[in-house]
Amino acid sequence: MKLYTQAAALLERIPSDLLLLVARFGAAAIFFLSGRTKVDGILHITDSTYSLFETEYRLPLLPPHLSAHLSTYGEHFFPILLALGLFTRFGALGLLGMTAVIEIFVYPDAWPTHLSWAAILLPLIARGGGRWSLDALFEIEPRRIVDRVFARRASAA
Repeated sequence: MKLYTQAAALLERIPSDLLLLVARFGAAAIFFLSGRTKVDGILHITDSTYSLFETEYRLPLLPPHLSAHLSTYGEHFFPILLALGLFTRFGALGLLGMTAVIEIFVYPDAWPTHLSWAAILLPLIARGGGRWSLDALFEIEPRRIVDRVFARRASAA
């Protein structure tokens, strides 16, 4: 038990910013690579992608052509935001929304995979990109802005 406690104490020292960085890159890789299978070149959507959205990926309420474009662009745009750590919460929320749509309308039996994606995305939504992100560099995160304002007020008083 003592060895376990010592190991746990050592693992507690892993910075949460490192965990958020790994989550950002992990989620970005999953979705970006999926998006790359739908295009030729930079963003030219393939005929096979349109065909998939007309059959297997068909969604209620959205025409297949539109859902092919939304999905493909989302699978490129949101992962880039995550990799950069720019508007991280927005990017992660977008990918979580895509995950929910896939789970509900396309592959409902693939819930273990979708749950694992959600497990990666939820900490990013809850905590943001961490200190090693453009959000932190540009002080986009509301928490950091509020902390900075209160620190100035406290030092001025």
